[in-house]
Amino acid sequence: MNRTLVPLALLPLVLLSGCGSSAQTAAPSPGGPATTAAPPPSDTPAPPPSTTPAAGLEPPTGTGEIEVTHTVDTPPTVTGARFAQHRGFDRVVIDLRGDVPAYSVRWVPELVQDGSGERIDVQGGAYLQVTMNPATAHTEAGESTWAGGPVFRAGLGNVQSVVRTGDFEAVVGVGVVLDRKAAFRVLEQKNPSRLIIDVAHGKR
Repeated sequence: MNRTLVPLALLPLVLLSGCGSSAQTAAPSPGGPATTAAPPPSDTPAPPPSTTPAAGLEPPTGTGEIEVTHTVDTPPTVTGARFAQHRGFDRVVIDLRGDVPAYSVRWVPELVQDGSGERIDVQGGAYLQVTMNPATAHTEAGESTWAGGPVFRAGLGNVQSVVRTGDFEAVVGVGVVLDRKAAFRVLEQKNPSRLIIDVAHGKR
């Protein structure tokens, strides 16, 4: 499977001034499987989060948006998302059945539903939009493979909610609602496949 990083060279530099590097490089996590907590039902708060460090990693330091290209033979299936708090950052794990597809992670002013474009009613101080393509979150019979939601409350150090923003025309969207804009990084893990977004707690 070929993997090519595509920098977002056309992003206005003013958005990245004083916020770290202008682009990040997604890389496999140096640790073992991510230590995360299963998401709670959408109408209940998350259980008390862990504060242990994840694989000895320091909090992320860059805020640059990223885009990664992968070639996959079959679109993977998104089976859910998990999240947990660690020392200095929060971790969101998107579980996949199949290989990690192409994806982008961008700052957006609000979260909208894929296809309809309708605004999703979640409140936050900043929003990260994760887009995976090609990918699906349903079976051939049309049944969802990601139960619950679409809003999963987290209530962590910075990550407030994780939102399934869409599963439309081989594109799956996941929104990360933050209390405040902060540095983030993206990691990939295999066996099983996962896409990981770490977000620093930042300053209040």
